[in-house]
Amino acid sequence: MRQIENPIFRSIKRAGAAFAISTIVSGAVVGFTNVKDKARLGVYASLLGTSCGAIAGLVSSISTKKSMTQPTGSSTWQDWRNFIVIRKVKESEEITSFYLKPENNAEIPNFQPGQFLTIKLDIPGQAKPVIRTYSLSDDSEGCEYYRLSIKREPAPPGLDVPPGIASNFMHDRINEGSVILVKPPKGHFVLDVNNSLPVVLISNGVGITPMLSMVKACSRLNPNRPIWFLHGARNGQFHAFRDEVLAIARQNPNLHVHFCYSRPRPEDEGYYHSIGYINAALVKSLVEQAEYFLCGSPPFMESIMAGLKESGVASSSILFEVFGAPMKATAEKHPVVNRDEAVEAAKILFAKSGKTLTWDKGEGTILEFAQANDLNPAYSCRIGICGTCQCKILAGEVAYQEPPTAEIDEGAVLICISKPKTSNLVLDL
Repeated sequence: MRQIENPIFRSIKRAGAAFAISTIVSGAVVGFTNVKDKARLGVYASLLGTSCGAIAGLVSSISTKKSMTQPTGSSTWQDWRNFIVIRKVKESEEITSFYLKPENNAEIPNFQPGQFLTIKLDIPGQAKPVIRTYSLSDDSEGCEYYRLSIKREPAPPGLDVPPGIASNFMHDRINEGSVILVKPPKGHFVLDVNNSLPVVLISNGVGITPMLSMVKACSRLNPNRPIWFLHGARNGQFHAFRDEVLAIARQNPNLHVHFCYSRPRPEDEGYYHSIGYINAALVKSLVEQAEYFLCGSPPFMESIMAGLKESGVASSSILFEVFGAPMKATAEKHPVVNRDEAVEAAKILFAKSGKTLTWDKGEGTILEFAQANDLNPAYSCRIGICGTCQCKILAGEVAYQEPPTAEIDEGAVLICISKPKTSNLVLDL
């Protein structure tokens, strides 16, 4: 019976089986009881059995078909999952894309334009796995793979600190065929593609990655919505996805592109629209009433947001995500940890999870420590901007590695940029 896929044929088959069974049963009842209208009883029993069999066959067929088409593992995927790098592409002097598919070839869930993936890397020389988040840089249509486009982070100029551990490992050691642990797409920096209000996507450097996802999804699902795509780069050598964006613009007459190069080369002539840096004056000269999405370096973001607000744009119309160190804090009421204040080790009780774990100074922020120990607190930006990771402190104290930008409730903490300041800490996680 299960091999019959057509719901009509399966219903007929079950109806016939039910008719035969109900006829036999009703015959036995008629033979061994004193029912007066034996013929009518037999007919009613047979009809009832046939109807029930047909309905059961139809329901069974539909439920079986649904279970066959349900994305395998996607609806229940919560924790780490093995993905294989199926393709590696150099997009610019600094940015390389990694195309990821699940190791078992199962289906993967869709994502909202602007969301990110969390990955875990076992890097030689690191005592614990390194966890990072990177924006998804492609459209979600079909969702046969995830694409991460990662900038190689050099050592900051003038500081005695190493270059980006994860980004350099990805560029140098991760190749086609490599396996990476991945968590499902997350993040609140997303574009509502159904909105009709004009949208301005503003980025510089690697901040272009979530904007690519947004412009592709919006062009496909809401092509009548006016879109301005503004991107700043040093020159064509450092401009990733230029041809990809221009190809979308050729298909979408409502997409307006403006590339700004700070130091263009002679061979870049014809590929940029202005020289210098994107600023609020440029944005306002192109479009007046809109929804603004910003992503890029902190100075770039600070300048544009300040200019937009000065020109009368409401804060609610500006959504942003920062790549790099957080922007300047609006207050200095939160302590910033230094080497003298940091404890060597601390016992952290995660109250809701019921876990008591020992943290030491080499295990990163409280968020990184929680993730390394299979806890799944909510988070997004990882740099103290969005406030997603906020949780209550039930006992003990924490200190910040840099001043947070997000507003924090009394008695709460952003675990993405904080470490224990006392040897005992209890968190409502």
